[in-house]
Amino acid sequence: MLQIYKIMDKIKTKIQYEAIMERIEELLPLVDDNTPATDRNLIELDILSNLAADYEDEYYPVTPPDMINVIKLRMYEMKLSQKNLADLLNISPSRISDYLTGRSEPTLKIARDISKKLNIDPAIILGV
Repeated sequence: MLQIYKIMDKIKTKIQYEAIMERIEELLPLVDDNTPATDRNLIELDILSNLAADYEDEYYPVTPPDMINVIKLRMYEMKLSQKNLADLLNISPSRISDYLTGRSEPTLKIARDISKKLNIDPAIILGV
């Protein structure tokens, strides 16, 4: 089985990806932190995991979260209504609504306050 993967440099189809993912699931219970690096199962798992990771990077990229969804999530986690958030940031509830619907973006000062008071990475708030 290892010979097949040695010549395979890239997963080309979703069917190949799914087959490889099934094989990874079969291999996972067979190896652990104490498995020697020379073990055939560990070697195969390593090769397949790298192939799958490359395929996922290309076809299922993880995009950074957007400001609106992160603010909504943090509001949910902190049990904040739009009114509560407006009070916390010393701005009007309608301004919060504008931010959450994408009608406007916060000023740099408000973005800084959102980042600090909601503990959100500034890069997410600034969209960088």
